[in-house]
Amino acid sequence: MTIAEVSEKFGLSQDTIRYYERIGLIPRVNRNKSGIRDFTEEDCRWIEFIKCMRSAGLPIEVLIEYVALFQQGDETIEARKELLIEQREQLIKRMEDMKKTLERLDYKIARYEQAVVEKEKTLRRSVD
Repeated sequence: MTIAEVSEKFGLSQDTIRYYERIGLIPRVNRNKSGIRDFTEEDCRWIEFIKCMRSAGLPIEVLIEYVALFQQGDETIEARKELLIEQREQLIKRMEDMKKTLERLDYKIARYEQAVVEKEKTLRRSVD
């Protein structure tokens, strides 16, 4: 699969994919005889994983550490698990914070909706 196809498939720019490869977030992608990147299904699984983790807010540095641990083999399973648990806990905290923000926004919107209704009532009374 070419970088253009991968870019379209995952909704990432080609520059982002190249950057992820350059900093080690995805393993070095094999190239064909012409020197063009030839992405495998395994490469695509890494891109999908990284995209998912980034959209959940995981920092690039954490993902670089995770990939480096993965590449070291099975002796790092516990370290990888701990890293993911820590990131999960941080994500839960962010989600709780976002829920509080959403509730506050809902409250404020409801107040404005109420104010609009009251204003309309006042205008109708003044016209009558």
